[in-house]
Amino acid sequence: MDLKPFVRDVPDFPEPGVVFKDITPLFSNPTALNSAFEGLYSLVDGHRIDKVVGMESRGFFFAPMLANKLKAGFVPVRKKGKLPYTTISESYNLEYGTDALEIHIDAIQKGDKVLIHDDVLATGGTAEAVCRLVEKLGGEIVQFNFLIVLDFLNGKDKLKGKEIVSLLNY
Repeated sequence: MDLKPFVRDVPDFPEPGVVFKDITPLFSNPTALNSAFEGLYSLVDGHRIDKVVGMESRGFFFAPMLANKLKAGFVPVRKKGKLPYTTISESYNLEYGTDALEIHIDAIQKGDKVLIHDDVLATGGTAEAVCRLVEKLGGEIVQFNFLIVLDFLNGKDKLKGKEIVSLLNY
């Protein structure tokens, strides 16, 4: 199924000059939603996965579903101050600012095979920060799994040597 008609461009969001890829139309169509999920799952391509890490906030839509289907645990990575237990933190640059992400210190065990999922790979700052968090805890990143990759922003350059897959590229 062609999913591009279900991704809406929103110019000047969250700030002037940014064209935001809005995936909420995809969520409102059950056929497109199921097609996207099954497509993301097929990209895992038989890899053994122990944990699926989802990035706040739109990575939380598909990551728990992927974890369930893969019979793996789900690990949320959230913005600073949102997780209730002891965390480690990483700062990162967005295409429109800076922020920090955190993960619980016991969320990943040494040697865990990890799939990292998010909706969009843009400049790569968020994904790179999550990569550092997972590796600090001893996880082995098997794959970065995205709904969309914005190729023109070169985010893949920050994830060299990692398997990066997506359903849609712009």
